[in-house]
Amino acid sequence: MRPPLTAIVWTSLALAVLLPGCGRDDAGEGDTVQAPDAAPSRVRAPIVTVSADQAVSPVAPWQLPAVPVEDEGVEALQTQAAEALEAGRLFDGPQSALPLYVALARHAPDDPDIAAGLDQAVAALLERGDAALAAIDRNPAALRTAHEIGAVARTVAPERESVVRFLSRLDTVDQAQRANRLGEEALNAGRVGENGQGGALARFKEALELRPGDVRAMQGIAASESALIRRAEVAAADDDFAGAERWLQAAAKVRPDFETVPHARDRIERLRATRIGDLRDKGLAALGREDGLSDARAALAELLRIAPPGDPAAVLLRTRIDLATHYGLFRPGQAFTDALRNGGRGPELVVIPHGAFRMGAGDAEADATDAERPARNIRFPRGLAVARHEVTVGEFGRFIAASGYEPRATRRGYSIAYDERSGNLVRRSNVDWRSDYTGNRADPSMPVIHVSAQDAMAYADWLSEQTGERYRLPSEAEFEYALRAGSTSRFPWGEGTPPERTGNFTGALDRSPSGREWRNAFDGYGDGAWGPAEVESYRPGAFGLHDMAGNVSEWVADCWHDSYRRAPDDGQAWVNPGCRTRVVRGGSWASSPAQTRSAWRVASPSDTTNARIGFRVVRDI
Repeated sequence: MRPPLTAIVWTSLALAVLLPGCGRDDAGEGDTVQAPDAAPSRVRAPIVTVSADQAVSPVAPWQLPAVPVEDEGVEALQTQAAEALEAGRLFDGPQSALPLYVALARHAPDDPDIAAGLDQAVAALLERGDAALAAIDRNPAALRTAHEIGAVARTVAPERESVVRFLSRLDTVDQAQRANRLGEEALNAGRVGENGQGGALARFKEALELRPGDVRAMQGIAASESALIRRAEVAAADDDFAGAERWLQAAAKVRPDFETVPHARDRIERLRATRIGDLRDKGLAALGREDGLSDARAALAELLRIAPPGDPAAVLLRTRIDLATHYGLFRPGQAFTDALRNGGRGPELVVIPHGAFRMGAGDAEADATDAERPARNIRFPRGLAVARHEVTVGEFGRFIAASGYEPRATRRGYSIAYDERSGNLVRRSNVDWRSDYTGNRADPSMPVIHVSAQDAMAYADWLSEQTGERYRLPSEAEFEYALRAGSTSRFPWGEGTPPERTGNFTGALDRSPSGREWRNAFDGYGDGAWGPAEVESYRPGAFGLHDMAGNVSEWVADCWHDSYRRAPDDGQAWVNPGCRTRVVRGGSWASSPAQTRSAWRVASPSDTTNARIGFRVVRDI
């Protein structure tokens, strides 16, 4: 027989489930999944408890008491042995059944009554031993009783088949108890063995194979599952929800028919949802502060780390951060006006989206010139507020009245106007910003013309002073980006003749007041105007802006350069101090089709004033 083993008393299942899991400081052989970094410091309490006073001490070999037998006393001893057997006194002393029957059997080995009595005593002993083995799940101390009985059986009838079978059962239980003890030690050391190789789980499963239904082993398996769940909870508390899910997946393999892991997963998912909501709210609150964008991005990074793909909170915060990054307090497509300090509102502005485009003309574009090349990619990291329409006579007049500014044409007393009789642009006296394209008084809703580049910049500076925001002329890159509005074709609408009501261009169907026709115009197109039209008379482009390609050409902030070589690649205006020649962009009511192309540009002295050039403003956001 194997040496008797010291048993370990198992705590109740309820206690095992409630105790925290163990860290992975001392991973045993076969354990490959690593615990979260924070786990060891948080979960040092043991899973099971072993107490010295609960352990089963080794059982010494049983010594058969000496019972003297004389012939004349055999019958009395038989009676005494039968009474002891009936009373259940099997081996406690020389007056017990087994010592008496063994002594009698040795004295009279052929006596059938004595042999039958011994058989009954041995059977009663083994029955008591089996009862002790069956009781160890409820009372671990019963294993000692079984060992004591085994020691007696080994002494009184070692060759009997029934005794051999009992001793084999006892040995199997000992092996199961040893496996349980090793499993408990591994579990307390953090070696759960969730990968299926070694560790506590392997030991508990070994115990169950040896002794199906072993309560101690089943409690150990439940405690192992609890330890893995606890690791998942520790990981979740550290916002490591991916790690938590790995631990839960390991735990789910332990007892797949139980709902323990699904319930734990629900708890952790609620914790994650709460944490995600907190980070979303933290990020949104940061965006409300002037300097909070970096804090909002940090909150988003943390949220994305713990949120499942496509989480609505992450989508919302990312969208809000993108808006704040590219548009400040605005949104693409939003229209707004700024209040003027002296009363009234500034021009209506539309927020165009940030993005990128290819500026200039391609090598194969018809009618293109070297001044429009080389084409290059421009990216705008931030949106821009662009005036919905060209500055009107009325808007410019409010600036003149409020500031006392004297425009260039007013100071020199003339500008270049259209002459219907000759069909040409000619110099005409007493024409300035208040005049229309023929030199007559202009309606307030018409785009202001007869203004120089300096006049346009003075208006933008006045708006800046009135609103506290930065107004300016658009850069050439900004103008083309807004004009194209996502298109890459020769004209912003595509190729060929413009669709109906696209804008005020030179159309073959247009007629002047005296019946003149354009010699170089878009075939089959007519817009109903000869000269500039009121702003917003035609359909807006894709960005919601009117007349970017027609009506009047417009001043931009750039100085003129013969090509785009060495031009800024960030979309900013290309300005040389003291330059006297500026860039004009966008077709006008009198521009040929070639001059209405998206890439078209032309140089003009900055003090030029005529009936074809106006401007619009932009505002930084």
